[in-house]
This record gives sequence, C-alpha cells and structure tokens, in this order.
Amino acid sequence: MTLSDDALIEMFREPATQNKAFDLLVHKYQEQLYWVVRRLVVDHDDANDIIQNVFIKVWNNLGNFREDSKLYTWLYRIAINESLGFLNSKRMRLFVPLVDVEKQLNQKLADDNYFDGNEIQLMLQKAILKLPEKQRIVFNLRYYNEMPYEDMSEVLGTSVGALKASYHLAMKKIEKSLTGN
Repeated sequence: MTLSDDALIEMFREPATQNKAFDLLVHKYQEQLYWVVRRLVVDHDDANDIIQNVFIKVWNNLGNFREDSKLYTWLYRIAINESLGFLNSKRMRLFVPLVDVEKQLNQKLADDNYFDGNEIQLMLQKAILKLPEKQRIVFNLRYYNEMPYEDMSEVLGTSVGALKASYHLAMKKIEKSLTGN
C-alpha cells in the first residue's frame, strides 16, 4: 500500500512515525528521482551520490515543508538543484567550459556498463546531451517523466509558456541531431 504524500508528511511530523514515514517516502520516490538525476549527470555512481545528498536534504527539511507546492515537485526541485550544483562544481573544479563537460558526459555514456539501451537509444541520449542545460531538463521531465507543464513550472520556477517553448526547441534540436537535417 502506497500512502499519499499528505499522509507521509503527516506521519513524518510525528516523532513516533518519522523514521517509518521517511523510509516510505524514499521507497516511493527513490527510483524516479534517481533517473531524473542520472539523465542529467549520466554517471551511475555520481547519480547515487547525488540521490544520497537529496534525501539528506529532504530529511533535514521535510519537517519545515510548508506545502506551498506538491511534495513530489519539491523533491524534483531538490534533485535537479543538486544535479546542477554537482555539474557546476565539476566545471569549476576541472576549470573546463560547458562544452568540455558535455563531451565528458558523452564519453561516460558511451563507456557506461549500466547503459543497456540499443544504438538508437544511445543516439537519443547523445542528442539530449547536446541540448542546453535548461532544455535538457525540460525535455527529460516531459519526455521521460511525462510531467505536466504546470508541475514543471513549480519545479523549475519558469512559466508554462516558456517551458513549452523550451520543449519544442529541444525536440527540434534532437530531431535535427538524429536525422542530420
């Protein structure tokens, strides 16, 4: 039985059931958040480290969650922010421009033992990695997670119209990359 997000929050606020509520929350969201992070940072081990950081932040802040947004959009926002922070620190640490980090991610994807997709899926992933960061996030959330634009707006703090435009541009760039046109 899966509890609603409201029930999980309520359980978490009770000291006697806090640990159980957190375990249920992790069980409910760990896999979907992992894939959101993984699609951004590519590397399995990096994604696992980031997910650990995400759930540490959730543990530390869930008691203060104001419920201004949905729990799952709050979780996605934390996961995306942690991923972007990781990528930015990687760029700064290595003193490399964004293009070089994208090349490095492409190489990791090609060498990834955990990637079990066929050649077409590999081509799609490489095309997605060529997208600017914001378009890549929007594309991944819409295409893979089927997230409604309204929820994406909460996660990313961007208007629905801008998100639709970003998704459309991302689709055009991916199509161009895959077809060579």
